[in-house]
Amino acid sequence: MTATSCCSHADADLPVELHSTLTCPRCGAASLQTMPEDACLWFFTCPSCGAELRPLPGDCCVFCSYGSVPCPPIQRQRQQQAASARR
Repeated sequence: MTATSCCSHADADLPVELHSTLTCPRCGAASLQTMPEDACLWFFTCPSCGAELRPLPGDCCVFCSYGSVPCPPIQRQRQQQAASARR
């Protein structure tokens, strides 16, 4: 998924979780972060070891790769897909 399709602003009024715990794949440190509602975060520096986290291939942002909760745009996309499947 590209960052462009991830960060669409459609249905911005759907409820989303805005906190995600990022876990560093290098040192295992966990850090609670507030996610932007309408954008993807492509870089994050681990506060413990200094490693620069970048999204894994196929993910739009560091929250989708290393977070306990995916980014808000992906949460909204999944909500839309679930609503369409129920129709």
